[in-house]
Amino acid sequence: MSDAPTPVAQPVTDASTPVAVPPGDGDPGSRAAVFFDLDKTLVAGSSGFYWARAAAAQGLISRRRLAADGWENLKFRMRGSTDESTQRVWERAGAFIAGQRVRDFDRLAPRVLAGLLPRLYPSMLALAWEHQDAGRPVYIVTASTQETADMVARVVAFDGGIGAPLEQRDGRYTGRLSGPMTYREGKVAAIEALAAREGFDLAASWAYSDSESDLPMLRAVGHPVAVNPDRELARVAADEGWEVIRLERLSSHVRTVVALAALGTLGGLGRAATAGRSRAARARTGG
Repeated sequence: MSDAPTPVAQPVTDASTPVAVPPGDGDPGSRAAVFFDLDKTLVAGSSGFYWARAAAAQGLISRRRLAADGWENLKFRMRGSTDESTQRVWERAGAFIAGQRVRDFDRLAPRVLAGLLPRLYPSMLALAWEHQDAGRPVYIVTASTQETADMVARVVAFDGGIGAPLEQRDGRYTGRLSGPMTYREGKVAAIEALAAREGFDLAASWAYSDSESDLPMLRAVGHPVAVNPDRELARVAADEGWEVIRLERLSSHVRTVVALAALGTLGGLGRAATAGRSRAARARTGG
């Protein structure tokens, strides 16, 4: 068993504030690992948006599609993911990449990283590296693609990444997955398979995530931590006494901006309607 203290609520409100890491495991017979979700846990927003932006810059997708993905990214940062939104994203992505050359997407990696790396939370990276220094291998576990998980894990010097595997045939994507989807219970299956191969003790391990959808993964380890939790995960974390790390302050700001934009749009529509009525009145009176 680990000699780490029982997790307690520990709000952290500044992305640059260091987060304490428990000491190394006391039982030399147990081997712990650490699993980090990617979006809203290690990085602000959705990693998929940066792929879309890079693809638009290369002419692989339209600007209209990019605008739609940008809106989805804002909604994700405000509300988190849902099963329905995740399914929609994968349906759109699968339809888009079907028939596309794998090489063309490999060449997007520098642009993706240029957008993604500045959005990484410094304190979460520091936390992950301190886990490594305490002797615990660290992995990204994400519903994003295996390519994304590998790319980010390699750049930030993690021990590996687990993501959704895209099927390839003759150098092109088919638009289908070649293995299980790493979402909800799919993440648990993936980390259990890794634990079996590497000899990790999940009861002594850590998992970090922002989303209610990752409750299966969080409950599969001995040390679950909620990071920027959505409403349901925050409730569960409070009920079960899990550690909570808060780095996101965007939601209230974005809601204000969206509300102002909506008011501006409504105001514009109102002015347009008023102008239209005025023109119609002038036409009737010959003015």
